[in-house]
Amino acid sequence: MKRFVYFLPLLVFVVLGAYFAVGLQKDPRELPSMLIDRKVPEFSMPALEGFERGFASTDLKGRVSLVNIFGSWCVACLQEHPFLMELKQQNAIPIYGIDWREKERSAGPAWLRRHGNPYTLVGDDPDSRVSIDFGVTGAPETFIVDKEGVVRYKHVGPVTARVWQETVLPIVEELRSR
Repeated sequence: MKRFVYFLPLLVFVVLGAYFAVGLQKDPRELPSMLIDRKVPEFSMPALEGFERGFASTDLKGRVSLVNIFGSWCVACLQEHPFLMELKQQNAIPIYGIDWREKERSAGPAWLRRHGNPYTLVGDDPDSRVSIDFGVTGAPETFIVDKEGVVRYKHVGPVTARVWQETVLPIVEELRSR
């Protein structure tokens, strides 16, 4: 029994080593979403300041679309924004925006005026009510929603041309063919 005490630290070290080895193999950007294969939560967000109309869950019915969570304070959102503008110019897919956690109500609309508006509709979510329902952990995050209003995929981080070609577009095309 005395010898076991000497091997206890080694045993603890091996167990911790195995735990970290498994954990380090996982991609931290691949966060599971509880919404995958579930209907988008019901919501109705007000319009951004200076915009005519807000964004509601009912707007997502009838066609495959993207829901993009962004904020004027988000550096990565600025990185992905030119590509979202390209998608809009190509009329590739309807993109709906959720302006998340703005400190000043005018910040999001000013940011969109300055950089361009790729969104079909944009909703204002300053208190994170809708974002919490989506399970958002940060910005940007983009969800693919099918014709029935069911979330089929969640991408964490900027949508780039590479992400679009390799991941998002194949899912969108498959959903469109159903």
